[in-house]
This record gives sequence, C-alpha cells and structure tokens, in this order.
Amino acid sequence: MLLACYQMRILPAAAAARALTVLEAGLGFGFLAIIISFLPALNQFFYRRETQISILDARIGSPPAASEILARHIVGGNLDVLHQLLYDWERWAAELHESHLSYPVLAYFRSEHENQSWLTALAAILDTCAFVMSGVEGACKCQAELTFAMSRHTITDLSRALRCPPEKSGSGRLPPGELLRLRSMISQKGLRLADEDEMGKRLAELRPLYEPYVSSLALRFHLAVPPWVRE
Repeated sequence: MLLACYQMRILPAAAAARALTVLEAGLGFGFLAIIISFLPALNQFFYRRETQISILDARIGSPPAASEILARHIVGGNLDVLHQLLYDWERWAAELHESHLSYPVLAYFRSEHENQSWLTALAAILDTCAFVMSGVEGACKCQAELTFAMSRHTITDLSRALRCPPEKSGSGRLPPGELLRLRSMISQKGLRLADEDEMGKRLAELRPLYEPYVSSLALRFHLAVPPWVRE
C-alpha cells in the first residue's frame, strides 16, 4: 500500500495548471537564491562592525566606559589621539546606521564575548562625546559634536525601527559623585575642564537626548547599560 502511494504521481492536466506549477517552482528557487545572496552581505557587515568593537575592547577593556576612553586617549593634555578615535567612530556609527536599518536582523547578532556589544560600545562613545562637549574646548570638541550627532541619529533611528520606545531609567547613570570622580581622573591627565556646575548643567541637557534610547534597546537585547565610570 505504501509502495503504491509512493509510485502514484499527481500531474497537472491543463496548460494553465502546468504553467502555474512551473512558475511556483521557479519562485521557490528564486526565493532560495535571494536568501543565500543575503548571507555574504550580512557576514561582511557583521565582520566590519565587530572589528571596531574588538579594537575598542583591546584598548580600554570590558565593559566599555567613558572614563576609560578618556583616560587612555589623553596624554599630557594632548587630544590628538582622542580626536582620531572619535573620527573613526563617527564613520563606524554611519555604517552601523545604514547596515542595521537595511538589515535589522543584524542588531540581534551578538558579539563573541559576553561583555562586548555594538550597543554598549555606542553608548560609551556617546558618553565620551557628551563629556567632551560639556567641558573641553578646542578642535576635539568639534569632532565630538559630529560624532555625537551621527551616533545619536543611529541610536534613535534603530530604536524606532526595532519598535523600542525610549525609557527613562537611564537618568541615574551619572550621579554628582561619579561626575566629580570622572573630572578628577581627567584633570590628572593634564586637561583643563570647564566649571563643575556648568559641565553638570550641560550634561543634564545632553544625556536625555540618547540615554532613554540606550536603556530601551538594552532591555530589548537583555544587556547591561555600560557605566560612565568603571571600577
């Protein structure tokens, strides 16, 4: 009985039915080809994203924090190294914006190591830019503004694309005591900073522009929001 059923074939008799069968089979192969052609592009975007994250991890460790980025890229008050870092991350944020909006599934691709993530790295860069914009003068401030604008554009657009409305839970990430500690760390590197009250006021204006989106995406991907000052 089973052999008879296996040998029995059902074939379309009418010409229209045969044409529809051929079209359906062709669409199946075409759909499969499209899916396969996407894989190299996804792999390339993922590789380029993770390369920059791995470089940052090698420089400052995990999890990323603005305190470590600033402390390790300021030498004797010279901001050239920090300027180049922010320049590179402006380009990285732009590529992340285009690739992850085109292929939203990339946002769910996790890094190989537990404490690494595109979201935590981007949050640390935004924190760094906000600090520089709030209390540092010179050419590095201009680059920080450019990197901040591109990074914030990326984080807000991805939050909307992934349907993650902004959360308000990120407001307590930098209490006054931590800001004072961060200022002390950076001052020891030979960098002159703006007045403490002025910097705190400016940071209070900048942080709500991106921290609620970072908190929302962190909840979606079950990630811890990186600290401003790492122990």
